[in-house]
Amino acid sequence: MIRVLLLLLFCAPAWAHQASEAYLRYRVDGAQVEQRLDLALRDLDRDLGLDADGDGTLSWGEVRTRWADITALADAGLRFTADGAACTREQPAPPQLEAHRDGMHAVLVTPWRCPAAVRELALDYRLFAATDAGHRGLARLAGAAGEPLVLVPGAGPQVLSTAGTGLGGFIVEGAAHIASGLDHLLFLATLLLVAVWRRDGRGWAPRASARAALAETLKLVTAFTAAHSITLGLAAAGVIAPAGAVVESLIALTVLLAALDNIRPFVPGPRWAMVAVFGLVHGVGFAGPLTDLGLRGRELLWPLLGFNLGVELGQLAAVALLLPPALWLRGRPAYRRWIVPGGSSAIAALAALWLAERSLALQLLP
Repeated sequence: MIRVLLLLLFCAPAWAHQASEAYLRYRVDGAQVEQRLDLALRDLDRDLGLDADGDGTLSWGEVRTRWADITALADAGLRFTADGAACTREQPAPPQLEAHRDGMHAVLVTPWRCPAAVRELALDYRLFAATDAGHRGLARLAGAAGEPLVLVPGAGPQVLSTAGTGLGGFIVEGAAHIASGLDHLLFLATLLLVAVWRRDGRGWAPRASARAALAETLKLVTAFTAAHSITLGLAAAGVIAPAGAVVESLIALTVLLAALDNIRPFVPGPRWAMVAVFGLVHGVGFAGPLTDLGLRGRELLWPLLGFNLGVELGQLAAVALLLPPALWLRGRPAYRRWIVPGGSSAIAALAALWLAERSLALQLLP
């Protein structure tokens, strides 16, 4: 148990909460295709070294002067055919930037003329394949009933059409999102550390049976799932739209409070109630990839269902990994003296750093 927690903590600098994502939108009008590609500046800076003065921030001038290099990178990493035929590029739109929930993006809008009226597009996506194994592209066809595509770099051509693509891609994306979100994983870990205990005054005592511990775990996971599913749906549909920096700061705060409550219980009421409230915050964080696709109405339903199912599968995998050793160790002195206090303190310290970084725009971790 403690080895798993240490592995998660020491990997923290390499695990950003927000996955690396690019956003693709195609608008088709007969034989005309407009392609919009939004690329995160942090990804472009990593591959192209845009920060010329090395001050850790990107100015518009630094981005604009390298726009030809950005365009060349996009051309090399993304190609498409329309019904098997190549299309001809027309005059691209001027350089522009747009803020997404995960930071500023360069926006490349390019019109294409194809040989005939377009029914489907085959996308060959290779962006950042050599530098970020976790990168994904999220593509959709504007105005179509079909579902968006999750594009894996180097996976070969994938078809974007009004026929839809099934739930599989978004189930995988949901599972990958929680696997890459260290703050979500550590929040679950803090819950599971003491799910095998019960409150005893102002402290904790081991639960008498594994069955009681499993029942408590079921309450916690159910509360978290129900709560985050509500705000995930509302945020993805655009009903609520809190600032990304606020949401990320609040997520860090939930991890901090849960870890401190492990060390010395202070949150009033049953723990599942606390988890439900905190789950509302995490749900908004989960919604990011769907929010940035701009899906609305019916076209949001299946991606939302698949993505949420993937998140649940990722959570169940974390429970399956962490709960058995906690059950086995719950009555041992080392678990009380070292594992729970030590693990919870380490998680609290990391969460405090995240909270400072996200709320004050500091850079404290590599």
